[in-house]
Amino acid sequence: MTNRTEPNFLLRAVGGIANSWQGLVRRGDPLASVRPELLPRDIARVREAMAACLSARGGEVSARTRAAALGRCYLSLDAEGRARFLETLAEFDLNRDAIFAGVAGLGESESEPAFADAARKLRGALQPPWLTLLRQFNELPDGIKFLVDLRADILALPAPSPAMRRLELDLKELLASWFDTGFLELRRITWDAPATFLEKLAKYEAVHEVRSWLDLKNRLDSDRRCFAYLHPAMPNEPLIFVEVALVDRMSESIAPLLDADAPRQNPAEATTAIFYSISNCQRGLAGISFGNALIKNVVAALSAEFRTLRTFATLSPMPGFRSWLDALPEDDADVSVEVRRALTTRVWKRDPAQAESLRRPLLRAASRYLLEARAGDGGAADSVARFHLGNGARLERLNWLADTSPRGLREAAGIMVNYLYRLDEIDLNHEAYVSEGRVAASKSVRDSLRH
Repeated sequence: MTNRTEPNFLLRAVGGIANSWQGLVRRGDPLASVRPELLPRDIARVREAMAACLSARGGEVSARTRAAALGRCYLSLDAEGRARFLETLAEFDLNRDAIFAGVAGLGESESEPAFADAARKLRGALQPPWLTLLRQFNELPDGIKFLVDLRADILALPAPSPAMRRLELDLKELLASWFDTGFLELRRITWDAPATFLEKLAKYEAVHEVRSWLDLKNRLDSDRRCFAYLHPAMPNEPLIFVEVALVDRMSESIAPLLDADAPRQNPAEATTAIFYSISNCQRGLAGISFGNALIKNVVAALSAEFRTLRTFATLSPMPGFRSWLDALPEDDADVSVEVRRALTTRVWKRDPAQAESLRRPLLRAASRYLLEARAGDGGAADSVARFHLGNGARLERLNWLADTSPRGLREAAGIMVNYLYRLDEIDLNHEAYVSEGRVAASKSVRDSLRH
């Protein structure tokens, strides 16, 4: 996408929070001259500005002005400067002495009014000062997007301090309360959406890269549906979106779904909805789950629109499979050294005989990976499996050479997975997985372990 009619999605700038705060910042702002790398003298000025934000001097208007200046300062910094800014913010942590004094005061209270007063003081001492500053940022225009991006920056730090980890957790809790699914809007995205929004869809697509405007238009055609969650404070920023193909059977390969030249199907005759791409868009909302509600609400919307739909399933990647496979011991009983060595060549998928010789051992290994491999917390080792199994889906089918793109081969030897959402089983499957770690799987998948 290099010509004028098809601009490169990934290079187009999207955003301008700093511009929206320009009118709130006074002339002569001392933070306007800080260097991008935030030199020691600049850190001192930033620390003073943070303290001033917390002092509550001058009322609400002054507080907004100071917070806007501080936020604009942060946005002007490079990666090194932002890390130093965040380290300075993390200094405004809990005051241990104030907490211990509050506990002592609570124990020494001899009357109900005194106890209530002591409890109020202790409650205040248990709120780190940085929470006040974070809430001030949220009150600015586009402030909630600023905080989402701020948390993304914290999560990207290579070695956060204990105080920084506490700051990140506090920010996560704030964002989780502000992004409760009850506040979100489920919106169908069509080709009529503003170009800037469509560009963001392409930019945030995390599963199958959008290669052109034609590719994107195909994903929004009459036999497709795309739904996104949006927040009222971020109306032009998708939080998560799902792409759906309306077809007549469970898909076993991704190529036909991504083929812009493939004939359109009549959606009124579709019997199956295939969720073939689900993308989380905001790194700063990591760990705040929207997927469960998204899928349930999309199933409800599709069921209401198309009475012929009987099957709701995914065609999903298996991004952790090859890493798991490569880490198996050389004497593993299921996957020989020869099989793993063959995967390192570039020609195996183009050699029918060699591909067929790999089919059975790799599908058996994939079944074992999805059914048995576990992460440290006991959940499924594969991130996509965790998502769908946690949402109550059933592991339905493995598809050989379903994605022969470089990424599909590199991550999963070309294998893709169908997860089936049966509405009458979702809650039972979810409970079995969450409480017992039990994976709901079809007989064909379980049988593949023995063949």
